[in-house]
Amino acid sequence: MLRGLAPLSDRVVVGRVGKPHGLDGSFVVDDASEDARWFERGARLHVNSVLAEVVAVKRAGGRPVIRLDIKPQRGTTLEVERSALPPTADDEYYIFQLVGLSVVEETGRLLGTVVTVTPGVANDVLELDGGLALPMVEECIRGVDLAAGRIVVAPGFSDSLD
Repeated sequence: MLRGLAPLSDRVVVGRVGKPHGLDGSFVVDDASEDARWFERGARLHVNSVLAEVVAVKRAGGRPVIRLDIKPQRGTTLEVERSALPPTADDEYYIFQLVGLSVVEETGRLLGTVVTVTPGVANDVLELDGGLALPMVEECIRGVDLAAGRIVVAPGFSDSLD
């Protein structure tokens, strides 16, 4: 299972300042993390390296709408410290942990490097630098070794490379 969040040095992007909502300085959070804790009243977010506090919260069209104690510019990233992220369970990873890992078949053949992970209806998909897309399913993914910087996959899922 994956948790979406994009890395930014020692911080992780949890959203972006979107279009204004009302006249009080509130805005829609674009590309919002699924973890609602980042958008609760009292939450602290880094905005252009300035620590800001969420002072008002509501929802519009299913998306979070927040107001901060500062006036951020539209398009600015909203970040939290990596150390603030909740721990993952076994076989659960944040997307930023997978991006950049080498992908190798059990036979030892290098397939490429993960450039992104795309959410899917049935399962997420690893997209590699060579254009290969691999399903994040148990039959394909044999192991993820963050320390070694690689993902091992079963043979047969890369046949389109041959």
